[in-house]
Amino acid sequence: MYAIIEDGAHQYKVQEGDILEVQHHDLDEGQNTLDFDRVLMIGDGEDHKIGQPVVEGAKVRASVVSELKGEKVTIIKFRRRKGYRVKQGHRQRYVRLKVDKIEF
Repeated sequence: MYAIIEDGAHQYKVQEGDILEVQHHDLDEGQNTLDFDRVLMIGDGEDHKIGQPVVEGAKVRASVVSELKGEKVTIIKFRRRKGYRVKQGHRQRYVRLKVDKIEF
């Protein structure tokens, strides 16, 4: 069984037991599960259920494995012949999740 979920501006195809990295969520102290209720589609072999826009009553439950940062991205702004140079770096924060259960 698999599900397609929406989180922010991203869509993910997940199965039970999958490990995925999503954008950082502000978690409460001691919170170790996330529920995704924006399930766009659920499929199981030949059978599938497509939501319009979401499948009613469907939920994907995932547990938090870790919080991490991505690779460093370097931003350089440059204007030729003006003596203008700016260098800036950024590391995106992610949450690594393990999909525990797909409910519908």
